[in-house]
Amino acid sequence: MNTQAILPFINPGTCEKFGEVPMATPADVARAHQEMRQNLPLWRKKTPAERVRILKKLQKNLIEYADEISAVVNQDTGKSRQDALSEIFLVVDKLHTYSKHATKWLSRERIAPGIYFFKRYYAEPQPYGVVGIIGPWNLPLDLTIPPVFSALLAGNTVLLKPSEVTAATGVMIERLFQSVPELSPFVRVLHGDGTVGAALVESRPDLVFLTGSTSTGRKIAQATAKNLTPFIYELGGKDPMLVLKDADIAAAARWGAWGSFYHSGQACVAIERIYVDETVYEPFLDAFIAETRQIKQGYSPEKNNPNDIGPLTFDRQIAIIEDHLNDAVAKGARILYGGRRNGLFFEPTIVVDVDHSMKLMRDETFGPVVPIMKIKNEAEAIALANDSYYGLSACVWSRDLVHAEEVARQIEAGSVLINDTIAHYAVSQLPFGGLKQSGTARTHGRQDVLQFTQMRAYGVGQTPFTMDVATILRQPGYYHLMSAIMHALFGVTPEQRLRAVRETGLQLQQSTPKVPKPKASRLVLGAGAVAAMGALSALVLRARK
Repeated sequence: MNTQAILPFINPGTCEKFGEVPMATPADVARAHQEMRQNLPLWRKKTPAERVRILKKLQKNLIEYADEISAVVNQDTGKSRQDALSEIFLVVDKLHTYSKHATKWLSRERIAPGIYFFKRYYAEPQPYGVVGIIGPWNLPLDLTIPPVFSALLAGNTVLLKPSEVTAATGVMIERLFQSVPELSPFVRVLHGDGTVGAALVESRPDLVFLTGSTSTGRKIAQATAKNLTPFIYELGGKDPMLVLKDADIAAAARWGAWGSFYHSGQACVAIERIYVDETVYEPFLDAFIAETRQIKQGYSPEKNNPNDIGPLTFDRQIAIIEDHLNDAVAKGARILYGGRRNGLFFEPTIVVDVDHSMKLMRDETFGPVVPIMKIKNEAEAIALANDSYYGLSACVWSRDLVHAEEVARQIEAGSVLINDTIAHYAVSQLPFGGLKQSGTARTHGRQDVLQFTQMRAYGVGQTPFTMDVATILRQPGYYHLMSAIMHALFGVTPEQRLRAVRETGLQLQQSTPKVPKPKASRLVLGAGAVAAMGALSALVLRARK
């Protein structure tokens, strides 16, 4: 008899077990997918306004039970209650914004008909269907609930697999969706490790959305490619910070340290490498070390926690961090500060004498370790910042904001912040996502919702009208008319636009009978030319507008 596998809840701050949940079986995955497929028509036929009304109840419960939620996240991840509450804040900010604008974002758009005067054309976003969402462990609320919310707003049903690393938070998310009876039939949460995620993908949902590591992204990309299942992903980053020679050194050091070590570096937008102009390298390094020394590390379940950062959430990160440090030291780097561990706590660590041959400068470390590199000038800083297969975020420090923006536009990243770190992520309508191997997803705002839709086009009208220019052009013998319209509408120079007159004249000559015929026949034969002249006049007027 097979025993169902269990996911334990482990507090990384104390290493104590505080609960468990059974893992979903392949049969559970198949059954959940069938239920979401069956329930899809009921959900998608609801108007966006109806979906908003229902989903606002989820937002209400998130705020109502914020204290209980922050307590679970604190136990599950080791982060402080305040940092857990900041996740809830980010989530409800997005949910509030999306609910406010969803009806407009999801409405159909009238499209200009071109030469089809007697038809109406629309573009309208429609849901994919059943969407599979796989969430991460570092921000288990903010990187899991908003994509589910967006997919539901768009009219999809959802299969959600939270991270097995923060399984207690996954159970809490499931209970939150179950707390809204009108919503619970349209979401199924599947708890488990990578085998459950693989089963979800193999069940062939209509779209897969992942927030996770690059290695996980590659595996899912291979799996979805088998069935050509659409796949959207937000992966890692190796975010650079550029300190130019005119930077505010004290501020750059303070907020650079915060951006490097926030949540023990377990954020895709954490600063993972710093390039400093040689003229300010020494004062910056001194200031950065001083700021790092002030960071308090520890765990507390209390709301008012004196610690700045807690433990690493996932023990596998210890191995990655130590591998990166060992590789760097072997190649000539020096650990200037920190570098020690105690259980799942790893000291904030500063490394110097680094170069791009080291893993620490190229691969995502995802821990409280930051390498600082001296550079000759900003051109070298830009080149090194772009020397990465990642392209998520970056920041530039300079007192000259105009020049800083010029530098920012040269950096290959989805988001660039000037004179601050991480702050761009908290803006709920600012598009967030990466370039290169950092992913294809665009979360936050309108793009977050619309990426869970497929744009469909509709043309509405009666049967083709005989005197419609678009109908006339379906028939042979109207080469000059089509040429006239093309020149009138799309001519770039005055000469090209004036050519429409000559082409119309040629069309009139071609359409006028050479031998006099009865009046009725002449009317029939000249109908095309008359319609052509009228249509061309209207098109010319439209072009002038």
